[in-house]
Order: sequence, then C-alpha cells, then structure tokens
Amino acid sequence: MRPAGLRLLILPFALLSLLQMPSAPLQAQSNGEVAVQPDTHQLSAEVADAEAAILRSDWKAAQHKLEEWLKANPKDGHALFDAGYVADAQNRTQEAVVYYRQAVLAEPKSFAAHLSLGLLLARMGEPTEARPELIQATKLDPGDLGAAMKARAWRALAELDRPSKGYPGNLASASQDLIEALKLSAETPQDTVLAAELAEDAGNYDAAIAAYRKALTKDPGMTVATAGLAHLLIARKNYAEAETLLRAAVEKNPDDPALNAQFATVLVAEDKSEAVPVLEKLYAAHPADTAISRMLEQVYATAGDYAASDKLCIKLLEVTPNDAVVLVDHGQNLIHQLQYPAALAAFDKATKADPTNADAWSGLAYTASRTQQPKLTLQALSKRSGLQPDNASTYFLWATAYDTLHDKSNAARSYHQFINASGGKFPDQEWQARERLKVLENK
Repeated sequence: MRPAGLRLLILPFALLSLLQMPSAPLQAQSNGEVAVQPDTHQLSAEVADAEAAILRSDWKAAQHKLEEWLKANPKDGHALFDAGYVADAQNRTQEAVVYYRQAVLAEPKSFAAHLSLGLLLARMGEPTEARPELIQATKLDPGDLGAAMKARAWRALAELDRPSKGYPGNLASASQDLIEALKLSAETPQDTVLAAELAEDAGNYDAAIAAYRKALTKDPGMTVATAGLAHLLIARKNYAEAETLLRAAVEKNPDDPALNAQFATVLVAEDKSEAVPVLEKLYAAHPADTAISRMLEQVYATAGDYAASDKLCIKLLEVTPNDAVVLVDHGQNLIHQLQYPAALAAFDKATKADPTNADAWSGLAYTASRTQQPKLTLQALSKRSGLQPDNASTYFLWATAYDTLHDKSNAARSYHQFINASGGKFPDQEWQARERLKVLENK
C-alpha cells in the first residue's frame, strides 16, 4: 500500500510565506555545499504588503499586489516565489509552475524555489520534470530553513524514485534517498512505512513486515501501516492475525473504505458470514466501485443468495458487458435458479469474450447438456480440455453426451474414466454410470 502521496510533503504555507529568498550573490563552500551570503536586499514595501496579506490568507489581495509589482520588476525572484506560492494556495497550479520556474531563473541557487517547484511538479504527476528540481534542492544550502527542510527534499525524492505505473523509478535510488534524509533528521513513522514499502517493492517481504510492525509500534493508529501489514498478511494467508489487526483498525476507523475492504477480504477468505454486512456497508457507500461490487456478488453467491448476487452481476455487466469473469458468475447464478437457456447464453458470450476462460467452457458444456445439445457439449468440453485437465464432472459430461449420440465406445470409456476419478464422491452419478455400462457393454 502506498501513502497518501507527495502532497503531504509540500512545505507549510506559513513557513514559505516567511521565507526570504536570497538576492545577493552565492558562493560555493569548500565542502561543495552552496552557502547563502548575507542578504542585503531591502524588501520592497509592495512585496512586504503582499506577504502581510499572505499571512492573513488574503490571497486575492496578495495576488493583486504581487502582479502589480512584477509588471515593473519581472525578475524579482522573491516576488516571483511569493506569486507562485499564492497561485499554489489557490490551486492555480499551472500559474504556480510558471512563477516558480521564473523564480528559479531569477535566483538559480534558491533552495526554496527548486524545492517548491519540484514538489508541485511531483504532485501534478510530472516525475521526470520534478526530479531534477528536487535533486538541485538537495545540493543547495537551505539557509535558515535548516537541515530538516533539506531532509524533506530527500524524502520527496525517495517517493518520486519509487517505481510506479508509467514511471520506472529506481528502488536503489529511492532507498539511498531515504538514507540521506535520515542523516539530516530523525526517523519518523512515515519514514518507517516508506522503508517497508520499498522493501515490499523489492520483494523482501520479511523486511517489509518487520518495518510495518515497527511503524505501528511507534504509531498504533497509523492506518497506512495497518493497511500495508494487512496486505502482506493476507498475501501469506495469515488470516487470523490479519483479522485481529483489521478488526481493531475498523473499530477506530469505521468509515475507512480501504480498511473495510481488506477486513471483508479476510472474512471472505475465512468463510465468515460477517463479511456480508461489511461488504453491504461498503457497497452502500461506494456503489460505483466495481471491486466492491464483485466481492459482494461473490459473497452472496457463496451464501446461497443467487438472486441478490445476480442483481449485482447484471449491474456490473451494464458497465462492462464483455467481462468474462462476471459473465461466468452470472451464468452460475442462473444455473442455481434453473434458468438453463439464459445461463447457456451467458456462458456462450463469456467464451467469445475470453476463449481462455476454462470456467466459461465448463459452464457452456454443462448448460448445453441440460438443454439437450450433446454436440455443443462435446465442442465445449474439447475447448476446455485444451486449457485444463479433465475431472470427474467433465468425464461425466463427456460420457452422457456420447451416450446421447449413441457413440457406445466413447461413452463407455468416459463412464469408466468418470468412475475412476469420482472415487465415491458422486454416488448417484456413479450408480447411473454403472447401469449404463451394463447396457453399453452388454453385461
């Protein structure tokens, strides 16, 4: 599970509003760090008034004052930074990016401008543009903002360097970024969770579980750590511990959809009827969430409420009419309601939507048998056999289809295969098979 995102890493506005961006020349120290020389620039009255408005959260007044000042002073890095901050505060993100970029050009060694630009670009889903800005921030002296703020830049990089959909990232870099952050500030529970997630991404699940436990020791109410640990416990089928963990978390956070979904997953895996009300509550709150709908329809079917399950299947199929998995569930529900022709149509559509779905071919073979279509039964069984080995049920379908078509040798062979595979599990069908073998083999 991933944390809420880089938005949590954005510098507090109150801190940014008090920041004085250096306008004097900058020098590199012998250790490679960039040091800010004393700022001898006198803050203009107009910009000072704008910052006073910022402190009052009077964004419109601040915006007006800064825009007027920048008309005459377009390269004032301090004012540009403040204008970017004001635009960001009003969710005018594109304007904020422009102002921050201009601030970086005006003050190339401004730690705050590079950091704010990098964080905003990351938040906007532009990792390739955000990364150079954050890297540059880690190379600059944060000045009065201190080492903790520089550590914030490293933490943002660690989040950014994590592989994600559409962005390859680099796990080794992400881990090193976090190490650099911890050199500058004390480890927080959020750091521990990030370390757990990086370990999980790397496939080191034991280390990830240990880190999640450590985070919960520091902050027992940390839902992201709870969700992360529960995810791994579920993956390992350690349902008892996952249930205990999630039950306590859901009691404290009864409306958290992610925790409730995990709790329901565990209850379903444990075959506990308590899963139904949990999922019904989730579904009522999130009726458009297909994952929740699918879980609930499957739980209804497991509980034997095929009509309720099928209502959800039909609703899901309105959105994705060619979803083979839902079509199979729909067909199974119709079978239990003895609606064989309709079930056959559902399975037939499922096989066309996904010819590799063995359950769809099984359902088609069974419903073809129930609707007296032995040739279609054999065709479906042949397709299924190319995907999965035959079992007692399919052998019986083979046998009865051949028998209906008066193919005595194949029918007899399939009845024998069925009896051998059944092993006493289907006594009624075994009796029928033996009776038919007496006729077919003239015994």
